Amino acid sequence: MRNRSEPSVDTEGAEGAEGEEERDTDVVRFAFDGRALAARRGQSIAGALWGHGIVAWRTTRGGGRPRGAFCGMGVCFDCLVVVNGVPGQRACLVRVSEGDAVTSQEGHGHGALGS
Repeated sequence: MRNRSEPSVDTEGAEGAEGEEERDTDVVRFAFDGRALAARRGQSIAGALWGHGIVAWRTTRGGGRPRGAFCGMGVCFDCLVVVNGVPGQRACLVRVSEGDAVTSQEGHGHGALGS
């Protein structure tokens, strides 16, 4: 486990199958709720978040209960996140890209609309 006071990007969840850190060309950097993270190129946002021990990243409309990936194939819509300002993105289907700004989604993700 790395020291959380280090200013570097958290690459802990971007490990290869053998447990070795991937080459820089195989790693993409992104932010989740303001926290700098790294993922393997081609990895889904859900997979990248799981790799960092993050299992819940949205709340339900009614009750604010935590949700994360459930089905892992885009059917259940439990894994919704906001990607680069666009709400309602399914984290299990969207591949993380270099420089993405991913944030937790509250309810339907449209602020005061439909409340």
